[in-house]
Amino acid sequence: MSTGKIVLGALAGVAAGALLGVLLAPDKGAKTREKLLKKGSDSADDLKEKFDELLTSLTEKFELAKVEAAELYTKGKNKAEDIKKDVKTAMS
Repeated sequence: MSTGKIVLGALAGVAAGALLGVLLAPDKGAKTREKLLKKGSDSADDLKEKFDELLTSLTEKFELAKVEAAELYTKGKNKAEDIKKDVKTAMS
């Protein structure tokens, strides 16, 4: 999860830097607003892409954990059945 925070922090830093660069540039207001809109759109696209990558990664990890949990459950169930059989045999 800290990787996601690092990526988000880096993107926020890049966006803030781009915003300050555009605001301090000696252009007319209309041109500055146009640049701001483009930078905002680009930053939003980058953020969406990173979020999608993070979501895909988390989904893959969740699916892997689900498979491992199912395998562990099956092993535990089989072991419990074996112990139950052993107890019945010992009781006979």
